[in-house]
Amino acid sequence: MSRTMRGRTALVIGASGGIGRAVALAFAREGADVALAGRDAGTLEHLADNCRDENVSVVTSAFDITDESACLDAVEAVTRRLGAPNVLVNAAGVADTRQFSDITVDLWRSVMRVHVEGPLVLMRAVIPPMVSTGGGAIVNVGSAASVVGLPYAAPYTAAKHALLGLTRSAAAEYADRGITVNCVCPYYVDTPMTQRAIAERMQAKGCDYEEAIRPLLNPQRRLTSAEEVAAACVLLASPGGAAINGQALHVNGGKVQG
Repeated sequence: MSRTMRGRTALVIGASGGIGRAVALAFAREGADVALAGRDAGTLEHLADNCRDENVSVVTSAFDITDESACLDAVEAVTRRLGAPNVLVNAAGVADTRQFSDITVDLWRSVMRVHVEGPLVLMRAVIPPMVSTGGGAIVNVGSAASVVGLPYAAPYTAAKHALLGLTRSAAAEYADRGITVNCVCPYYVDTPMTQRAIAERMQAKGCDYEEAIRPLLNPQRRLTSAEEVAAACVLLASPGGAAINGQALHVNGGKVQG
């Protein structure tokens, strides 16, 4: 094993979810100390034990990404215990499948807070110490919905478009200070959140599981795995990914090209 991330500290947001869990394990296996953040304290502690099996230091912090003060407190706590994060992965996410005519303003705002405002707060908190210590890497988990419109998912699609815009703006601003900022953009990933989306489609369309999942499969006729997304995150934060900046890296079996 190359252990390309040895000596680095990775703060993984959304680590109690499917993609975040895979990301945390991938960084630990590459030798990074990891700070696990998410809403489910019990899930985080179990994941921490798995990460410690890789002989790395691990801390956990249970909080809601929509709570700005909690986000800032978590970054401060990680810095005290592991040092300032030089890798941030924003992998928290929520999804709601419904017809456009059924979208409420409250739903719209809640999705934006998780996918855009939370990452903004966290990026703003970690960038100054990254600058002062010579650089770092930020990876935001976007989606195919960052670049195309998905039906029955207007708030999610708008939020993921905004996240990619935030990513590219920060990448342009901090490129000359050693910081890379990128989006990893999968299509549907085999996670509990996707399974909930399938169930919602079944209810909304009155169809069976096979019909509901069919539009979610990539051109390889499968869901992307969380481990495939995690591998892309590690690449973007590794020395080998240092020249990749401001990009939407599509990990979707060819669903979105270019």
